[in-house]
Amino acid sequence: MSVPAAAVTERLRPITFGEWVDLPEDEGGEFVDGYLVEEEDVGALHDVVVAWVVALLSSWTASRGAVVGVSDTRFALSPRRGRKPDAWMYLAGHRPPAEGAVSVPPDLLVEVVSAKPRDQRRDRVEKLGEYAAFGVRWYWIVDPQLRSFEVFELGADGRYSHALGATAGRLEDVPGLADLIVDLDALWATADSLG
Repeated sequence: MSVPAAAVTERLRPITFGEWVDLPEDEGGEFVDGYLVEEEDVGALHDVVVAWVVALLSSWTASRGAVVGVSDTRFALSPRRGRKPDAWMYLAGHRPPAEGAVSVPPDLLVEVVSAKPRDQRRDRVEKLGEYAAFGVRWYWIVDPQLRSFEVFELGADGRYSHALGATAGRLEDVPGLADLIVDLDALWATADSLG
């Protein structure tokens, strides 16, 4: 087995998929090609943006029977890949198991991009293909550094198309989530409140 190219820039530990699934919940990392890859070192900006997105989605789901969760959930994308997205959502009538690794694709996965180039590549390139292959209907990429919000929608061909992209304003036609309003100006004001 060859060591992934990521080994050059990240500390990796050989691990089996079963060992990754059984890790204590407080031990971070994602499973990539037989290795435990340390999660990015995020700061307050990342966490504030994730919290804002989760609050937005939670408010929208309140009367719709959907469920929203956060980053400690382990998603078993394939026998060789396991990821822990920043946020996820299942629409009404669609649910993950309460315990263990989740092999049921959510309707929406969200990644908030961190500042380091390797983390940006992971969210924008690697996870884009992995989440499409897993069957995730919508993938949001929120980038606080670029001040961008992007929505990718899974097509019948099993690939994502860029369905929405914006940097400011109020988005009222978010693909798949009728009546959801994403106020990007409010999001960036919240981010700026950190100083």
